Amino acid sequence: MKSITVGQLRQNPTEALAAVGAGETYRITRHNREVGRIVPPGTVTALVPPRRRGPARTSSLPPLQVESADTVDALIADMKGDW
Repeated sequence: MKSITVGQLRQNPTEALAAVGAGETYRITRHNREVGRIVPPGTVTALVPPRRRGPARTSSLPPLQVESADTVDALIADMKGDW
């Protein structure tokens, strides 16, 4: 398995993708830590399980304040006032 940094992949994605198309697997690193892999199509890889199961915990988030208006024109006029 070859290793490539995020910067190298950003500079020359065509070369890496051509190698992957030919069957090569790349390990993508950022600051010497693996952040991902690019594998050829049809390659079976193990899935990483989620950290937690269940719904997202949002009770600590503040309630969303939704602003509305009677018409679209009123909403646009209100938004123009902020600029």
